[in-house]
Amino acid sequence: MSSLTHFDDQGQAHMVDVSAKPATLRVAVAQGCIRMAPDTLRTIMQGNAGKGDVLGIARIAAIQGAKRTADLIPLCHPLPLSKVAVELECQEGLPGVVCRVTAQTVGPTGVEMEALTAVQVGLLTIYDMCKAMDRGMTITDVALLEKRGGRSGHWQRERRDVEPPSGAQT
Repeated sequence: MSSLTHFDDQGQAHMVDVSAKPATLRVAVAQGCIRMAPDTLRTIMQGNAGKGDVLGIARIAAIQGAKRTADLIPLCHPLPLSKVAVELECQEGLPGVVCRVTAQTVGPTGVEMEALTAVQVGLLTIYDMCKAMDRGMTITDVALLEKRGGRSGHWQRERRDVEPPSGAQT
């Protein structure tokens, strides 16, 4: 494992200097799920939640979360995102919703944190919109699935704890 890059020679936290790194296409894919009562999932799927379109609002929140990552994570670089794609799939077998986010930029540093933040914000939005029905929901299995680009090249998780969504539900 490489040394931690967010600490200088004196052990002080700092933002990594990426100014000498070339701008390349960077892509990251992250995923997580929110488990809930079957009745809660049915309400989401039927579009009958009191606060509105749960999946539509969660999709927008996830995109906003990716865009605001540098404001939330102290040492993240603000990035010009060129793509944030959010897939939400209702899975009766969980029961719950799987959120998968692909984030993309052309720049000197990766977008893993943007993808991970987007997943969390999307899932937290589902919790917020449905908590009146089900306070026992649990956000689980948030993980980076894949990253491409940059000096370290391509990395992909060997084992996925949550099956990837087969398609978005709206």
